[in-house]
Amino acid sequence: MLFPNTSLNCRGRLLDLSKPVIMGILNVTPDSFFDGGRYNTVTHALSQAERMLEEGAAIIDVGGMSTRPNAEMIDPAIEQQRVLPVIEAILKSFPDTIISIDTIYAQTARAAASAGVSIINDVSAGRLDTNLYETVAELGLPYVLMHSKGTPQTMTKMTEYTDVVAEVLDFFIQETGKLKALGVKDIVIDPGLGFAKKMEHSYTLLKSLEVFKILDYPIMAGVSRKSMIYRLLNTDAANALNGATALHMVALQNGARLLRVHDVLPAMEVIKLWETLYVD
Repeated sequence: MLFPNTSLNCRGRLLDLSKPVIMGILNVTPDSFFDGGRYNTVTHALSQAERMLEEGAAIIDVGGMSTRPNAEMIDPAIEQQRVLPVIEAILKSFPDTIISIDTIYAQTARAAASAGVSIINDVSAGRLDTNLYETVAELGLPYVLMHSKGTPQTMTKMTEYTDVVAEVLDFFIQETGKLKALGVKDIVIDPGLGFAKKMEHSYTLLKSLEVFKILDYPIMAGVSRKSMIYRLLNTDAANALNGATALHMVALQNGARLLRVHDVLPAMEVIKLWETLYVD
């Protein structure tokens, strides 16, 4: 039997999280920090989705708006023009794929769900669209709740914390309570590394992930090629894979059950090594 905190009900299909899984990032945007412009045609996006599935991704996370610092917020209609054809193409070619939609908009969440998406992944925790929580509850889909502050334009100025772990924990307690009251059954929590956080905050949260296990929700870690890696190592996103791989092991050791990554195969290798070391 799978307990509630080790599975997600994705349109009647249980995604087992008793062991870690990979969420592969598929940005169909012109301006994402690492892969912007690479997959903004249906053909290129479908090819990348196929590759990630072959390498072992359990979820394909499709995003049509960059949320990197200082990125421009776009109209949901434009976002949908980018993501819906890709979602439809993936499901036509690979019908069993679990797709998540990376969006802050209730309208896009609803349209993506109609196209066959199974998970809503929101970096804003419903702050930028007050209809989103109720929409997620109505759709009955799993929801990824991420901690952040402000917007992509303002979050780099909203990085003051007295105790970042305690404040993020309190945020999760409050927001999961709201979601549960609305009837949302499956929630994943993401501490939002790099979102409204200084570098030291992100590393403190990463090494403190076990604290959030008290909430009894699956934890997702998103460190892939982020500035917390390449700024520390004095390099850039293109050369941050080695650092991301190292931090993926740390995330797993500290309780993460989902890794959100650009590079699926290296992350799958980390999971295999982690299982060999720590799973009986």
